[in-house]
Amino acid sequence: MADEATDSATTPMTDEQRDELASQLVDRFSLWSGAAGLIPVPIVDMAAVGGVQLQMLRRLSEIYGVPFSANRGKSLIASLAGAIIPASTATTTAMGVGSMLKGLPGVGTAVGALSMPVFSAGVTYVIGKVFIQHFASGGTLLDFNPPDYREFIKSQQEKLTGKAASTSAGKSGSSSRNTSSQGTATAGT
Repeated sequence: MADEATDSATTPMTDEQRDELASQLVDRFSLWSGAAGLIPVPIVDMAAVGGVQLQMLRRLSEIYGVPFSANRGKSLIASLAGAIIPASTATTTAMGVGSMLKGLPGVGTAVGALSMPVFSAGVTYVIGKVFIQHFASGGTLLDFNPPDYREFIKSQQEKLTGKAASTSAGKSGSSSRNTSSQGTATAGT
């Protein structure tokens, strides 16, 4: 009976199962990153987000059987952030500004608390998807080159922007339909 548990634990995953598991992991860590962005202390929130991203990279490495080094992981996340900057200067700037705004009482705290989680989750999602792509193609932490993924980063950012736009369009479209149907019902009575 113990052998059965061991056998099922050591059964190799298919590429599809591995990619699905990795994608679920990235989604989960993106949410955790958004939660870390809620930390009300400037700069501490960015350090917490970096820690979440490093842990995500560690777990992705385990899923794909890639040797992990914390020092190498930190430098790769930092260099990947450098590759994301040309792709989206607004996002990177907004993260820093969102974090620093938390230091301003009142409005700054509110704006920082609302913006930082969104940007943190988005950047973590893109970083995770880049490493899934890299590890799935047989790459390791030693041969990762962030500029090679600029186009992939742009496509992931467009997906995120498209999801956000379609969600807000769906909400505004449904409220305008409700308003017009209420107006018609009121006019008919």
